[in-house]
Amino acid sequence: MSRFTRRAGKLLLLLLIGSLAASVVSGCWNRRELDTLGIQLGTAIDKVGNQYRVSVQVVIPSELSAKAGGGGRSPVAMYEATAPTVFEAFRKLTETSSRKIYSAHIRVLIIGESLAREGIANVLDLLSRNPEARTDFYLMIAHKAPANQILKILTSLEKIPAENLFYALDTSAKTWAPTTTVTIERLIEQLVTDGMSPVLTGVQLEGNAREGENISNVQQAESRTRTRITGLAIFRADKLIGWLNEIYSKGYNYIMNNVTSTVGHQICPDGGYIVMEVIRSKTKLIPKVVDGKPVIKVKMKQVASVADVECKIDLTKPETIEMLEKNGEKRLQEIIQGVVEHVQKTYNTDIFGFGNTFHQYKPQQWEKWKGDWDELFPQVKLEYDIEVQIPKIGTTNDAFQNYLKK
Repeated sequence: MSRFTRRAGKLLLLLLIGSLAASVVSGCWNRRELDTLGIQLGTAIDKVGNQYRVSVQVVIPSELSAKAGGGGRSPVAMYEATAPTVFEAFRKLTETSSRKIYSAHIRVLIIGESLAREGIANVLDLLSRNPEARTDFYLMIAHKAPANQILKILTSLEKIPAENLFYALDTSAKTWAPTTTVTIERLIEQLVTDGMSPVLTGVQLEGNAREGENISNVQQAESRTRTRITGLAIFRADKLIGWLNEIYSKGYNYIMNNVTSTVGHQICPDGGYIVMEVIRSKTKLIPKVVDGKPVIKVKMKQVASVADVECKIDLTKPETIEMLEKNGEKRLQEIIQGVVEHVQKTYNTDIFGFGNTFHQYKPQQWEKWKGDWDELFPQVKLEYDIEVQIPKIGTTNDAFQNYLKK
């Protein structure tokens, strides 16, 4: 057989395989037409009495089309159903929705605070089993308001409330240390990992909920009602037990190496503020056993720059930069120490994963401790190796306040 004949035979075989594959794809058994589906972008789950209330946010494509111009209606539709189980409530949505709810594009899941205090394991089990749903959506806890109200608030920058919540949390976590993003995969991993308890970022309502649902809420420069990403919710196992304020939330994220960038200030020697922007931050936890007791060494390196000077200070002097660096190191240690002591005394649940750190790096010691970790966690002591570097002071070498006319 000639080389040409062999090549022709291979090409014919490839074409045959390709045509068969195309026919299989085009005739997919579970194909669904878009006009038969309701594209779900947001979900809220509350506990009402002994039942679950599921609220889903479905996009209305015609109201998002710039070409169509929209009809002045809300860009989303909300559907709600209540049932003894979450799965039944999802299916019950078909009583009011003319289309089957399609969950492959979900962006956020908001869980009501009362439900979170009872336990979220059942909710997570359903969502983790659903082969249709994506796994990169963010979970949040509604604080001081029902979850369905949070999901209904219309905003100006993003037409879809679920998209606004997703991007608000995503941006905040990258630029502001007190918040963090958690996907369902990460949450389940924390729930099943020895020596670690999870946290979720909270979201609360500002203003009147009814006004926030109205299209008029986005027809003015300042919306009367809005949502705000705020604080971290602390869990023991799958149950919410408390909240961290802004400073404590920042300390948690420093320990967990979650900080990408943030901003903080120092007080100048003669009064006023100098504002620092964190450019990079890296934290590593090193487990130690000292006199038979657990010790965690927090090794942290942070690079910052001078972002704003609101005082008279000479930044051209090396000793000034050294002073700012030392003050930064001291402040970081205070923030970290503060949140650890608060959680140890108030909640006694290892949200920092100290136990898991021993499990990873000192497994034999962990085998001895894991059964008594609830008693040992409040006794964990911290050691610090914190380094702050300020290589940049902006585009000017000195503060112009030093040269103001009198």
